Amino acid sequence: MPPLPRLTRGIACAIPYHSRLRGSRRGHAADAMQIALAPMEGLVDDVLRTLLTEIGGIDWCVAEFIRINQHLLPPASFYKLAPELKAGSKTPSGTPMRVQLLGSDTQCIADNAALACTLGAPVIDLNFGCPAKTVNQSRGGAVLLKEPELLHDIVRTVRRTIPPKIPVTAKMRLGFDNTDNALVCAQALADGGAASLVVHARTKTDGYQPPAYWEWIARIDDVVDVPVYANGEIWSVADWRRCRAISGVDDVMLGRGVIARPDLARQIAAVRDGRDIAPMGWAEVLPMVRRYWAMQCDKPLSAKYAPGMLKQWLVWVGRSYGEAQRLFVDVRTLTDCDRITERLAAEPEPASDAIAS
Repeated sequence: MPPLPRLTRGIACAIPYHSRLRGSRRGHAADAMQIALAPMEGLVDDVLRTLLTEIGGIDWCVAEFIRINQHLLPPASFYKLAPELKAGSKTPSGTPMRVQLLGSDTQCIADNAALACTLGAPVIDLNFGCPAKTVNQSRGGAVLLKEPELLHDIVRTVRRTIPPKIPVTAKMRLGFDNTDNALVCAQALADGGAASLVVHARTKTDGYQPPAYWEWIARIDDVVDVPVYANGEIWSVADWRRCRAISGVDDVMLGRGVIARPDLARQIAAVRDGRDIAPMGWAEVLPMVRRYWAMQCDKPLSAKYAPGMLKQWLVWVGRSYGEAQRLFVDVRTLTDCDRITERLAAEPEPASDAIAS
């Protein structure tokens, strides 16, 4: 590939971020603002994707990443993490789902991407943002942001291997331990053929600690010619408004915020569309929790995994609903599925007007 341009951290600083907000995405004037559901390993599985996309507001979602090493995976590996592939790559409510791959073996990723396309993947997303130590140690996720040329080669090879009609997209952070290569990495991905970028506005070293540096999304948006999605530290409509003003981009990907407040995407979509909508109260969330538990119990090895999945989600929902905090305290020591079912069934029915604070 040709040498990547050397860019400085100061690029675009002369442009006030609040003045850069566009009414439509560059080159996509006919498209409305998009709201995406982030992939979160070990949390946002097909069950949670089903429930969250039913609420509304989410335009598309991404399955948990599929780790690619040095082999062509069997179809079962794709179906395990992205069972929606068997249903037109959509959740039961009709929300499109994308397949995400993670790894560093350029040709092997491309070969597995081609297989995913034959299984029905409508979009191939590439993960260059995972901060997990075990992932980075095996040369996957955010550690690849140290190698912009490799990012370019991976995207370019995948783009050349899969059918032209199937987009390749990418998710990145601002860097591994600093932001020195943030702009170069973004350009490498876009120049390699990424149709859009999701930018988690923190480095790997930042992890998930606030703040998110949304101003860097503005800088990245200035140097690439593809849509850029803002991601990171959006917990409320107010956060979304601030992110949009600072980043200057319309499109957004929601992660932990929508896990904690299940209707966050619907609230943001209502503001986007100029509609009024009441936030979901515990009276609406409790049936979701019960249904989530029932669906987890229907999965293979549910006795082993379902209790942990429920407790994990209750911790997040507890950020928005005090009732969920109390419910978590009651079930956190329980491992027997029948006892957990009994406790959920015994939860008092809340008043219909009790909404999240």
